Formats: sequence, C-alpha cells, structure tokens
Amino acid sequence: MESKLRILLADDQILFAETISTLLNNYSEDMLVVGIAENGERAIEMTRNQIPDIILMDVRMPVMDGVEAVQQIKKEFPQIKILMLSTYQEEDLVRSSLMVGASGYLLKDISPTELITAIRALNSGLMQISPEIVKSLIQKKYNPSENIHAGRNETGNIDDSSFEWIHTLTKRERELFVYMATGYDNEEIASNLNLSLQTVMNMVSTIYSKLGVKDRFEIIRMANKKKG
Repeated sequence: MESKLRILLADDQILFAETISTLLNNYSEDMLVVGIAENGERAIEMTRNQIPDIILMDVRMPVMDGVEAVQQIKKEFPQIKILMLSTYQEEDLVRSSLMVGASGYLLKDISPTELITAIRALNSGLMQISPEIVKSLIQKKYNPSENIHAGRNETGNIDDSSFEWIHTLTKRERELFVYMATGYDNEEIASNLNLSLQTVMNMVSTIYSKLGVKDRFEIIRMANKKKG
C-alpha cells in the first residue's frame, strides 16, 4: 500500500482550515493532514517537526505572512511543495509567492474536487494556478483579442529587445507562446489559430524544448520576467 501524501495546512481562519482538513482526510484516501498552523511562524515550526510533502499556505496571516514563510521553508526543505490558497489575487502577491518558491496559487473559492485534483497534480510536478489569475497576470501586457501580443510593438511585430530568448521561436511558435502565456488551453489555441489539436500539442512540446521549460507556468513566469 502506497503511503499517503502528508499535508500541512497554514491558515489563520481556523474554521476554514478545519473544513479543508476534514475534506482531505475523509474524501481523499491518498492524503493525510498532519497539522494546522495558525500563522507563518508556526508553519515553519510544524514543517520542521512533521516534514510534510505538501503545504497549503494562506498568504496573509498574523505574526508572519505566507510569502515569508514559504521563503524560509524552501530554504530548509526545497523538496516540499507549497501551494498558496488565498482569497487575494493581487498581482504582487502572486508574483511574490511564485518568486520565493511556491508551486502554485489558487483562490479559496475552488471546489473541493478541484482542490483534491490540484494537490495530486502538484505532487506530480505540475504547477497549479487559478485560471482567472493566469489571465489577469498576462492580459494587461499581452491581449490576443487586441492583436497586441507578448513582445509585440505597436506595429504588431515581435519586439526582440523585450525578450532575449524570443529569436529561438518561429513566427507561428511565438503566436502560440502568447496564447499559452495568456492562459488558453490547447483546445482554445487550436480553435483560435485554426490548427488541429495534435498540431498544437506538438508545437507546445517543441516550445518547451526550445525554451528549456516543462510546463505552462514556467512560460508565464518567462513572459512576466522583466528584462535586466
């Protein structure tokens, strides 16, 4: 029998945390909640004692916030995956969380089924981020519907000075990259670009290979990385 995923919850809203604990323990046979921390400082202490596989971390908590706690925990335990679970979707909070080592950022209005699925995907190495956050992170700069895309100047051409790596992609791959960074899935991309789903999947794999990334969220990070 495979061992269960050991999960630590860090949230100052105790009722919410207890509800999540009950949900995971009772409805996911492959997960075990090993504790609940009421703030970031306590989360660090419990991590040292429990050594969980995954931490569900709130962003804003008293004593020490989630971002600071993530930074400290990842320094000591880089193998532990941390998923931010918050009511806040401000760009600065999302960016800060990902930059210090969080493996994803989900909003608390996620359904129980979606949360369980996200935890399993996270454990498999896939970053998790709420679709609405993905789009809000990118669309301020790269909006396909306006035909002014990632790295494009006012004439609609790719501005190579904005992204040092952009020359490694073909024109079509650059267009695909924009949709990926904006949060579109493969089927949506295929529809928008009038391509077959298999063609899109093949191109996505090629882009991953050329850019040295393994998932869409590294693409998002790359698209948002400021030059210099």
